[in-house]
Amino acid sequence: MKKFQKYFSLIGGIALTLSLAACGPDESGGSSGQKASSNKDYDLLVWEDIEKSAGIKDIVAKFEEENDVTVKIVEKPYAKQIEDLRLDGPAGTGPDVLTMAGDQIGTAVTEGLIKELAVDDSTQSIYTEAALQSQLVDGKVYGLPKAVETTVLYYNKDLISEDKLPKTLDEWYEYSKQNTSGDKYGFLALFDQIYYAQSVMSGYGGYIFGKDGSGAYNPEDIGLNSAGALEGAEYIQKFYKEGLFPAGIIGEQGINVLESLFTEGKAAAIISGPWNVEPFKKAGINYGVVKLPELSNGKNMSAFIGVKSYNVSTYSQNAELAEKLAVYLTNEENSKTRFELTQEVPAVQALADDPAVKESEVAKAVAEQSQFSELTPNIPEMNEVWTPVDAALQTIATGKAEPKDALEQAVETVKGQIEAKHSGN
Repeated sequence: MKKFQKYFSLIGGIALTLSLAACGPDESGGSSGQKASSNKDYDLLVWEDIEKSAGIKDIVAKFEEENDVTVKIVEKPYAKQIEDLRLDGPAGTGPDVLTMAGDQIGTAVTEGLIKELAVDDSTQSIYTEAALQSQLVDGKVYGLPKAVETTVLYYNKDLISEDKLPKTLDEWYEYSKQNTSGDKYGFLALFDQIYYAQSVMSGYGGYIFGKDGSGAYNPEDIGLNSAGALEGAEYIQKFYKEGLFPAGIIGEQGINVLESLFTEGKAAAIISGPWNVEPFKKAGINYGVVKLPELSNGKNMSAFIGVKSYNVSTYSQNAELAEKLAVYLTNEENSKTRFELTQEVPAVQALADDPAVKESEVAKAVAEQSQFSELTPNIPEMNEVWTPVDAALQTIATGKAEPKDALEQAVETVKGQIEAKHSGN
């Protein structure tokens, strides 16, 4: 999960005093609600997403009161929490509950980093099918969904009115040709990254991993050099060839350049995600949010459905209490509270019809885009896709390689890495 790459600076101006010193699971092994005897001043340590603690502060306080326990919250970028757990877990300084991306679940389970949860069918049934599916490995539940996301289209209402908004990517291409000059641009996207480029490539029939008869991903069936993927890559290439995308949005700093161009009023529209709702508000941009455009073949652009979850570390010495907290944080009432504070789109089915959610422009756009989207593959082999395919897309964007050659080479690299790292799975 990339990013995602990217993830959600939605709440600002709320400070929590978070200590990073000597933190770790309770050493007693106790799993009841009573404080265990320990040299720590808390019973559970929770790693929450950066700038999202405000969404659970009051919820956790209520949990503490109801269970006579103390819970400590530390903020960390959620895409890096599994990486930190690999070191901090064995050292005894890791969390009991952490936040992670759905596409990391398979790897975390394979490495023995997160526990299977003993949640009953009634608990599982409250979540959307796609959200819960992201937490399953071999039919077992390893986390509970807290939020879902897809990429969407942000547009600057001061530069283009809603009634003039292009509906297709072809129309955005034409709009960009007419409105790109100097440091002013029309439509921009980070198409040098597979996280974004897949929205076009899959719309033309490309895919990352095929599936077997049971619906499980088949890592031996890679479709990133298929005819559909190639057609999508060739379509993407023309935005760069014709100077409609600036060179600055290629590579590691691309996301910063893209977001700056939008917040400075120099780009009419960009593809991004719900994580930018609050930053764009703070920047004073008069923006709108809609689903992604249609493609020339009549299909809507796709997107990866990202799922953020709460998971229990296998290193937790208070695992039963940790699981109880994960269930509590993601129930219907608390999911709604967290949405109201963070605007992260909840994964609870019933909340789709809640007025507070239905009236949210970004939630509406994500819900609509989800109809045309797919889960990010959550198998360990997905880790071998990001870097080589991004590198291939960057050579396409910079004109250093043609799509066919670049994608063929990328797939060979992916296959080689899967063979080297996962052949024993």
